[in-house]
Amino acid sequence: MPARNILVINCGSSSIKFALVHEDHEPFALSGIAERLGSTDAQVHWQQDGNKQSLLLPHADHRAALAQVLPLIQAAAGDQLQGIGHRVVHGGEHFTAACLLDNASIAAIRATATLAPLHNPANLLGIDAAIKLFPSLPQVAVFDTAFHQTLPEHAYRYALPEPLYREHGVRRYGFHGTSYRFVSQRAAEMTGLAFTASSWLVAHLGNGCSTCAIVDGQSRDTSMGLTPLEGVVMGTRSGDVDPNLHSHLARTLGWSLEQIETLLNKESGLLGLSGLSNDMRTLEQAREQGHTGATLAIEVFCYRLAKSLAAMSCALPQLDGLIFTGGIGENSALIRRKTVAHLKLLNLSLDDQANASTVRGAAGPIQAHGHPRVLVVPTNEERQIALDTLALLDA
Repeated sequence: MPARNILVINCGSSSIKFALVHEDHEPFALSGIAERLGSTDAQVHWQQDGNKQSLLLPHADHRAALAQVLPLIQAAAGDQLQGIGHRVVHGGEHFTAACLLDNASIAAIRATATLAPLHNPANLLGIDAAIKLFPSLPQVAVFDTAFHQTLPEHAYRYALPEPLYREHGVRRYGFHGTSYRFVSQRAAEMTGLAFTASSWLVAHLGNGCSTCAIVDGQSRDTSMGLTPLEGVVMGTRSGDVDPNLHSHLARTLGWSLEQIETLLNKESGLLGLSGLSNDMRTLEQAREQGHTGATLAIEVFCYRLAKSLAAMSCALPQLDGLIFTGGIGENSALIRRKTVAHLKLLNLSLDDQANASTVRGAAGPIQAHGHPRVLVVPTNEERQIALDTLALLDA
């Protein structure tokens, strides 16, 4: 049977990330992003065989943008496109694994939109556009939350009255599940351990950041909760704050709920602490030049991250390794070093040379000799979505 191709779509409110994934080849045959959709500045950028190209698409919506890249995708796939895998952020308790998209599953995703009002409606835009353009292709939804449906009740329940959970689904769901599954499987392969008989701490660090405890191939705890705001410090998200902050700001400053949500989601985290940027590369450069805000942001980020990883260790029967992944986790030797320095009680320590050289897509161990395993494992959520899609089609 010839090797197969899957188109992976990750749709935002004004953007579409896409990648053509070949089941036997690691590099993407084609990948790109359509951005600023709906505006006069809408455009699509793509990369194929090392060549980068761009095209202006004034006022294009999601369907128009997908229609524009369709011939490119079909040509790159050699007219052998087997299906489409969609990233969907929130599956609630309804979805514990990837699912084929039909009227019933789309209705269930739409019903879950109240739990992810910024994400699921945007994901549905991409699903609707792709189904209209590719009506004969099987299409699959892969959920960020599904991997965490193995959390025990004592890990996912909030200490709130029962009806809020039973009637309104207020509980901890967790996110970044596709990335966690990919990197923990890859770590097991790299170390010769069985994925279903190993225990990992994982830090997924990008503009959104979270931690996870993975035991025998299952998520046992994670730092994000009902929404992606809970947990560690992120690019523009605050992570954990006093739950009474909302009423404090409303009472003392007269702020509205919308103002407070904007503050916590878009104006806080590294950006809020530094007063400079949400980009860790910018902050590391500024720190070297003595910028006080950048220095503070990095210190808080690493300490809060280490606290979260230490808390996640409560869910592990043993520690087979700590994994760093995501844009920051894969590329910032400074963040890895400063975070691990706070975890002396776990006996973690890094080899400075290995840590410094494991960047820009490199993978491998970075722990000091005689200390527990620490790995850098580049994530590939698009490939995991494609593999999940193929597995469902095979089933």
